[in-house]
Amino acid sequence: MVKVDDSKLQSIGNVLNDPNRPLKERFRALFTLKNIGGHQSIKSIAECFRDESALLKHELAYCLGQMQDVAAIPCLIAVLEDVNQEPMVRHEAAEALGAIGNIEVKEILERFAKDPVVEVAETCEIALDRINWLANNNDRVVDNNPYASVDPSPPSSTNNISELKATLLNEDAKLFDRYRAMFSLRNLRTNESVLALSEGLRCGSALFRHEVAFVLGQLQEECSIPFLAASLRDINENEMVRHECAEALGAIASEECVQILNEYLNDDKRVVKESCVVALDMCEYENSPEFQYANALQ
Repeated sequence: MVKVDDSKLQSIGNVLNDPNRPLKERFRALFTLKNIGGHQSIKSIAECFRDESALLKHELAYCLGQMQDVAAIPCLIAVLEDVNQEPMVRHEAAEALGAIGNIEVKEILERFAKDPVVEVAETCEIALDRINWLANNNDRVVDNNPYASVDPSPPSSTNNISELKATLLNEDAKLFDRYRAMFSLRNLRTNESVLALSEGLRCGSALFRHEVAFVLGQLQEECSIPFLAASLRDINENEMVRHECAEALGAIASEECVQILNEYLNDDKRVVKESCVVALDMCEYENSPEFQYANALQ
């Protein structure tokens, strides 16, 4: 946890919770709080679940999961239980509970694994599988995750791309196993593995496709752009998937990505429109001299 003066911490929380501030500023405040950590940061993030932006609230839940602080559990349970929250927000709260990995949340996840909203139910199933897997394998966890993210599942035990691709695209396989194949393909970071992942945007549930898009955003490989663009442009695609494709394009940050994102700044779906705004801000940062300099120092 980073030590920050209380008054400065409160100021950052105020930016996050101010609906009159530009969304990109609120996102920056959110990730600053995530990196600082601690109970005050969690409190400021929790207060923001009253906001009207599903995109922002989804990101709040994601950050709480990545922080892996048990102090966030009551807030995340309240969000999961709130049927008035958007499905993508409730799904992210369930995923965050799985990321924290505390066995005490199993009962609540088991209850909502029967939720009528399929994205919520599937997420609870995966979160339960992750918690059970950790309980049985904690002494031999080898993640090999180059992105330092807390993932919904561990990677698979094989590095054979053909086997991993077959599992990834097998709609009869257990979702947890398909996720494990997904993260193994991501960790390989080859052109072949990226193209295998990209095919996942065409199959499975909306939850599955949205996770594929998230992983492609982590990889930032230009060969995935046509696949991500096709899903973003598909107005019949689930908005949760389209939003994640927009953010992935923002992470790749090429000139082509900027052009595609600008096409959807006035999309009919608020979460897609807002994702394009945030993604274009990501593009600007990724291409800034400050980012290039920081990257050169690594």
